Amino acid sequence: MNSIFERRKKLKRKLINRERFFAGWVSYSNPSITETFAGAGFDFIAIDMEHSTVSLEQAQRIIAAAQSEGSLCLPRPVSHSNDWTKPLLDSGADGMLYPMVQTKEEVKFLIDINKYPPAGRRSFGVNRAQNYGFTFESYVKEWNESSLLMLQIESIQAVENIESLLSFHDVDGVMIGPYDMSGSLGVPGQTTHPLVLEASKKVILACEKYGKSCGSQIADVTEDALKKHFDQGYTYSILGSDLFVLWKWAESMRYLIPKFS
Repeated sequence: MNSIFERRKKLKRKLINRERFFAGWVSYSNPSITETFAGAGFDFIAIDMEHSTVSLEQAQRIIAAAQSEGSLCLPRPVSHSNDWTKPLLDSGADGMLYPMVQTKEEVKFLIDINKYPPAGRRSFGVNRAQNYGFTFESYVKEWNESSLLMLQIESIQAVENIESLLSFHDVDGVMIGPYDMSGSLGVPGQTTHPLVLEASKKVILACEKYGKSCGSQIADVTEDALKKHFDQGYTYSILGSDLFVLWKWAESMRYLIPKFS
């Protein structure tokens, strides 16, 4: 378990120093997919529980699979409710990635349920996170300063409030969600629309000002797409997802099969 503490601290330093790093993304529940993805050497793997059917029990297996292969794991819960956060943290998550964060009041609440007193009000318990009791004291001692708290910026309201959202010490970084951002701006699905790019740039510049890490997801990962991503000012990248990989493969097969039918 001590190695997990060190990995958390290492990634937290990268976030604080705005160093470049990479993440994976899983939407399917089978932990074999996570183990395969972890082989790529991702700094962390996110679990999409917002737009998938991954359950709390399945998430614990995914967290364990990622950590066993040397990666960290940050779930994205379906809501901000502590009913999701508490069991995911006690399942051993290395932090949380929250969708659709828009106000400073929401950030205060998320810090509250993620951090132990006196920084927050996370309740004390014993489960996988504390190695079923064997590392309880070290876990509680290290958690507040080693755990990761990431916010998704996905609406024009969040963009307008970005400086207040980034003003909290316990916020380690943000992820821009281009799909919801496009919907918020009235151009749904147009993730490269000038309005989306302009809003994203405001967030990128605010993160630079406040010394926060800023990233987004690349659906179709290529060397050129990744270079463009970092040229825009992002400090980290989420490289595709299991769903995107299978979708793109199936799409190419759909066009290939008729040529030989």
